[in-house]
Amino acid sequence: MAIEERTISMLVNNQPGVLSRIAGVFSSRGYNIRSLCVAETTNPEVSRITLTSRTESDFTEKIKKQLDKLVDVISITDFTGAPSVQRELMLISLFLKEENRQEILRAIDIFGCRVVAMSEDCLIMEITANKDKTAAILRYFEPFGVEEMNRTGAIAVFRQKREEEEIGFNGVGRPCNGV
Repeated sequence: MAIEERTISMLVNNQPGVLSRIAGVFSSRGYNIRSLCVAETTNPEVSRITLTSRTESDFTEKIKKQLDKLVDVISITDFTGAPSVQRELMLISLFLKEENRQEILRAIDIFGCRVVAMSEDCLIMEITANKDKTAAILRYFEPFGVEEMNRTGAIAVFRQKREEEEIGFNGVGRPCNGV
């Protein structure tokens, strides 16, 4: 079977230990979680876990059966190949030199990044984009001397309403039909 990167989103009860149990299901099956983002939804009793993992194509059904056994998992959604918007946030801290300052600032503007802090010899920029674009931006700035980089991992929402979920994601949020 072919290995591919999959983006999975889960709604879970916002309780201690839930994330640990979910990570345990992945690790016990030999899957590595490549990125992970967890936050409360509009309902503070429910959190959304979005993760990516490189797996075989039958991964979703195998892992879904295991995750469905966990009491605190409300729903599981596979965004892989579906019409969706996926983004990650990346912060890059760069060393500045007089000879490259203007080139760096022009590139930041061209790439649509945002400077969030700046001093005489260093700046921190923020990038919000899909995984491929954040990776390309990082590659571009590496020769300038990346001091530090941190990224959130993927988050995702569907571009259009899915037939089986006419009222949204278990009543927590609604997909956007016009994006």
